[in-house]
Amino acid sequence: MSSVKETISGLMQELRRGTIIIGVLSQLSEPQYGYSLVAILEEKGISIDPGTLYPLLRRLEKQELLESKWDTNETRPRKYYLLSPMGKEVYEQLCLEWKSMISSVENIIEQS
Repeated sequence: MSSVKETISGLMQELRRGTIIIGVLSQLSEPQYGYSLVAILEEKGISIDPGTLYPLLRRLEKQELLESKWDTNETRPRKYYLLSPMGKEVYEQLCLEWKSMISSVENIIEQS
């Protein structure tokens, strides 16, 4: 039988999966490379493992929400990601949906 802490941990992980995309998209109005994105999100209270971030960035790029470009001018080549025009539109719509969900959940919580 699982403990309350284990159950909450699992449920929090599910919630994080759904919100991490908004967090990532929110930081890509200017080009960022993977490690800089990890650091920025960490600084803002969103912890993301690089092993989770990089597959997410590739998936968002495949969905045409991100554009990428390699910078080979540095000693170490870096791939920079930026919101595509479609990505900007999707991000804006996700934010509207997020705010609506927050409002609905707050109403439910207040009524319980």
